[in-house]
Amino acid sequence: MRRLQRIFQDKPFLHLIDRGERLVAKVLAAVLFLVLAVATLKFSFDVLLQLANPGVRWEGQGLIAVLGDLLNLLIAIEVLQNITSYLRRHVVQIELVLLTAITAVARKVIVLPPNAENKPMLVVGLGVAVVCLAAAFWMVRQVNEREADERQTPARRGPARSFQAAGHSPAAGADGPH
Repeated sequence: MRRLQRIFQDKPFLHLIDRGERLVAKVLAAVLFLVLAVATLKFSFDVLLQLANPGVRWEGQGLIAVLGDLLNLLIAIEVLQNITSYLRRHVVQIELVLLTAITAVARKVIVLPPNAENKPMLVVGLGVAVVCLAAAFWMVRQVNEREADERQTPARRGPARSFQAAGHSPAAGADGPH
């Protein structure tokens, strides 16, 4: 009973949860990598078979189908990058998540069926999703850049000193301290 009480204290419990999260992320990464490898081989094989068949049309819906499958693979790669980034830094990088979502919406727009204009709410919904994701990405990027600038630029501490007090001459053409 005492051991169980010790496990449920904050520090040991959070350590246990942390290890569990990392284990789940590793399992997901391994499974996703396996799925991605098999899907890439299948995609490559299918494209090679279509290239060997002179009757296959590459323009129109044939090209859109290939682009849709390719974008699915890229989305899976981005999800794998999200998982591996989590394992490396132990944080979810919102920029990567937003980029994955933007890629997914772009894929949806690219593979829209020919009669999509007959579904105006679908088109409006995708447009709103694109604008919202782009705005969210821009805001996150602005915050990240500002934080990076603050880390690189050391803050000024103390009062400013005049040139004369520091022994420098502000005369025109002066090359620095004399």
